[in-house]
Amino acid sequence: QLQASGGGLVQAGGSLSLSCAASGRIDSGYVMGWFRQATGKEREFAAAISRTGHFTYYADSVKGRFTISRDNFKNTVYLQMNNLKPEDTAVYYCAASRGDNYRRESNYNYWGQGTLVTVSS
Repeated sequence: QLQASGGGLVQAGGSLSLSCAASGRIDSGYVMGWFRQATGKEREFAAAISRTGHFTYYADSVKGRFTISRDNFKNTVYLQMNNLKPEDTAVYYCAASRGDNYRRESNYNYWGQGTLVTVSS
């Protein structure tokens, strides 16, 4: 299972840090990703990190502001979000994938329950 936490309300320009704790079968053998879904929109890719943590990938919309990381000893993945904008408001989901196509939602095998991030202007 995946348990996401850390969402909340923040003013534009502020920061939030999300965490996603993995348990059960999900371990360092999985690519980990963060997706987000704004109200009335489709879920979209935000960031992903390779199994070892050596490689990270970002959507253009968050590049330079968000940082994904993982601690394989703790089985936890993080998303540090800086310089938040109102358009970052969404439910954020962490996900785990056995495959390598990190941008494709259908490639992910496990999903967390989501945590809401609200950025006020």
